[in-house]
Amino acid sequence: MFFSPFFKYRFWKMKCFSRYLPYIFRPANTILSSSCHTEADIISTVEFNHTGELLATGDKGGRVVIFQREQESKNQPHRRGEYNVYSTFQSHEPEFDYLKSLEIEEKINKIRWLPQQNAAYFLLSTNDKTVKLWKVSERDKRPEGYNLKDEDGRLRDPSMITSLRVPVLRPMDLMVEATPRRVFANAHTYHINSISVNSDYETYMSADDLRINLWNFEITNQSFNIVDIKPANMEELTEVITAAEFHPHHCNTFVYSSSKGTIRLCDMRTSALCDRHAKFFEEPEDPSNRSFFSEIISSISDVKFSHSGRYIMTRDYLTVKVWDLNMENRPIETYQVHDYLRSKLCSLYENDCIFDKFECVWNGSDSVIMTGSYNNFFRMFDRNTKRDVTLEASRENSKPRAVLKPRKVCVGGKRRKDEISVDSLDFSKKILHTAWHPSENIIAVAATNNLYIFQDKVN
Repeated sequence: MFFSPFFKYRFWKMKCFSRYLPYIFRPANTILSSSCHTEADIISTVEFNHTGELLATGDKGGRVVIFQREQESKNQPHRRGEYNVYSTFQSHEPEFDYLKSLEIEEKINKIRWLPQQNAAYFLLSTNDKTVKLWKVSERDKRPEGYNLKDEDGRLRDPSMITSLRVPVLRPMDLMVEATPRRVFANAHTYHINSISVNSDYETYMSADDLRINLWNFEITNQSFNIVDIKPANMEELTEVITAAEFHPHHCNTFVYSSSKGTIRLCDMRTSALCDRHAKFFEEPEDPSNRSFFSEIISSISDVKFSHSGRYIMTRDYLTVKVWDLNMENRPIETYQVHDYLRSKLCSLYENDCIFDKFECVWNGSDSVIMTGSYNNFFRMFDRNTKRDVTLEASRENSKPRAVLKPRKVCVGGKRRKDEISVDSLDFSKKILHTAWHPSENIIAVAATNNLYIFQDKVN
């Protein structure tokens, strides 16, 4: 059945408050001004954890905000609650490389969750150079009755201690703590664009423009270089790595995409250095569609394995493609995201929008694909019925329990009442980052400094 394009949704407006707690969240019917938001407040990544109970966002200010889903209501036991703020912490700070006279931004490029093994949660976050492993844990008890310290934490005079006390745990208000457990630094010369946790949960990889490194979670001062495409002469450089991901089930397999629109599948059992790929996926270009912008728009901005591990999904500037691992010469499915922009490539090149990096995601059953577009539009494609829909994330439609209506873009001629002209699209409003709940029809969409959470329509 096609995933319903109509959503009841919950909406939180993000407003600047302070550097370490930048967001105030309100119901949809509360109007908040967005005039105070800064560049640092723009959301740069969104990620659900493996159960979907937590949702993490990172922004250009180096901050991570984690939302937790409320438990079932007693009045409505079959209905789950909304996502509310669970923890906020500063993950990265701006740095300066004095050897290269290079400023390193604090912007969070990617967040990846580790499967939960105990009461605590663990996640990886990265900026351009440094990956950090964070532990997020709860504390609702505190120890009291120390022998060498008083209740305020000051050291007591040992000569005044005449009896032995056994410390006890006292209840306290619930406090969520985020502590850095590992810092993986100084391994990338170029900007990190991807991190991916391996299915063995002992290793992960980080990828930059020219290299991919394999890390062990317990070793921070050493990584193993598994891909290096840097030529001896940089003038001979023809492509860069744009995204990389491990296979969801096979710990020896991973893929990475390039700016030339190609995907390479590598097997770490073949050799230590995976410069020679096991499979190479590329679609031949139609000579009739060749233009000045062909190489730019064919660059892959995101690559994702399906949950089953059978397919690969890639996103370039105009399309989303699905590849079967057993067929390398062409994709089995191609979906046009915003083909009406093909005539606008010249102006999109002039305003640099043509270099925007859109992400794409699968739903939990790999039957529906979602990706972003301009004017705060995002697109959904049903792989079974081949139906597609365009939806909009906007404050104007943010009424409680509202139903999102499909949007249509008019290319030319007469425009209907419910259509928007391609010339009226706002290219400063773009949906670059999206996430899908691993098992339910709940999606998170980041639009500038706004976070929208949509839920499938429930009768």
